[in-house]
Amino acid sequence: MRNSSLFLRSGLTVAAASALSFLVAAGPAEAQSGISVSTTGSTVSVTTRDCTNVNGSWGTASLLNSRQANFSQGRQVSLSGTSALQSAAWSNVSAGTYTVIVICSDGTTAGTQSVIVSPSVRPTISATATASPSRGVMGGVGGGSQDYGTLTLVGGGLLVGTGVAGAAWYLRRKSSKPFRL
Repeated sequence: MRNSSLFLRSGLTVAAASALSFLVAAGPAEAQSGISVSTTGSTVSVTTRDCTNVNGSWGTASLLNSRQANFSQGRQVSLSGTSALQSAAWSNVSAGTYTVIVICSDGTTAGTQSVIVSPSVRPTISATATASPSRGVMGGVGGGSQDYGTLTLVGGGLLVGTGVAGAAWYLRRKSSKPFRL
């Protein structure tokens, strides 16, 4: 019985490792679509290498919001570029989720990809001067302004959890013994 559970556990480990290797080998979904979409502020741009020039046109790209269902309803822009790379861009795009579709001039679809445009936060610049304290240390965010990685946060959480578990174990063990003078 003990050997069978050992084989079962090792079999599950091997199955999980092989499934993980297939996921890693699959790669990102955008590599299969034939287009690459990016955002910078309120500008959305798309690039592709799949279109060919037919009668002076590379094709058309369309930006669809969540309420639009087909290519003709979106904001359409003609592709420009060379035989190596074609691109299109939309400016002044409001925040939200959009779908970009590229149709080449020969009628083939180069790809479809979703993109999220984040609201742009414009920094406010204050023209007033603030006085520095003449003594002491200024209070503030301190080390909390640094962005720590996931591994650091998980490690800190494990340390805190271990400390809490150790304290609970110690107090429980201490309270289970009879009190002696």
